[in-house]
Amino acid sequence: MNTNGSVSHNWNEETIEAKTLWFSSLTIEERMDLFCSITDLALSADPSLPERHCAEPIAGRIQVISAP
Repeated sequence: MNTNGSVSHNWNEETIEAKTLWFSSLTIEERMDLFCSITDLALSADPSLPERHCAEPIAGRIQVISAP
C-alpha cells in the first residue's frame, strides 16, 4: 500500500521491508490461515510431499539471520 492509502501495482514497491510490514500487521489467526492456504496449495501441486522424510537443505538457498 502506498503512503496515500491507495493500492500500488508497481513491482518495485514490493520490497522485503514492505512484505515484512504487511505480514506483521496480520493477526495470528490470519497468519495461520495464510500458512494453511500455502500448505494446501503445495499439497495440491504435489500430494506426495508428506511422504518425503529425507529433505536436505540446499546451500545458499536460505539465509539464517541471528542476533549478535
